[in-house]
Amino acid sequence: MLRGHGEVQVRAGTEADLTALTDLYNHYIRETCITFDTEPFTPEQRRPWLLSHPQDGPHRLLVAQGATDRTKDPHNGPEGTLLGYATSSAFRPKAAYAPSVEVTVYCAPQAAGRGVGTLLYQALFEALAGEDVHRAYAGITQPNEASARLHTRFGFRHIGTYTEVGRKFGRYWDVAWYQKDLDSS
Repeated sequence: MLRGHGEVQVRAGTEADLTALTDLYNHYIRETCITFDTEPFTPEQRRPWLLSHPQDGPHRLLVAQGATDRTKDPHNGPEGTLLGYATSSAFRPKAAYAPSVEVTVYCAPQAAGRGVGTLLYQALFEALAGEDVHRAYAGITQPNEASARLHTRFGFRHIGTYTEVGRKFGRYWDVAWYQKDLDSS
């Protein structure tokens, strides 16, 4: 899958993207409360996560890259600068949860506000349209108005908030949960 929008390309993530994906995620670990991971990962530690997202099926990994930046920097993916990624992952490990996925999107700091998250979610939900997926869920650490707006634009609705559910940077954080209906059954 390769989708274009100006200078941004969206495609399935591959092992060649592992270093760039790890670097982007580590930024959010070190600098924000958006993820509750507290220690940065090595690419080798992130490999099982990447491999849990095949190019088909309900658990996907899509990447957005600047198509015109073809530098050989090891922090870039094979097609240019990594601008962000979106995933759909297992919601919970028990079998009855299989028709539900948890989705997330991460944008590189330089890509914030450029529509990259929108492009990634458009492609992700198009890919999921043919899958046996009934609901998508997203947890948003509070406050995060930009993420709440993005999810609302894609038809998510707020279904509840876990208060002070995680501790990072010496304080407790709330997580608002959003749900999107993906089929009519």
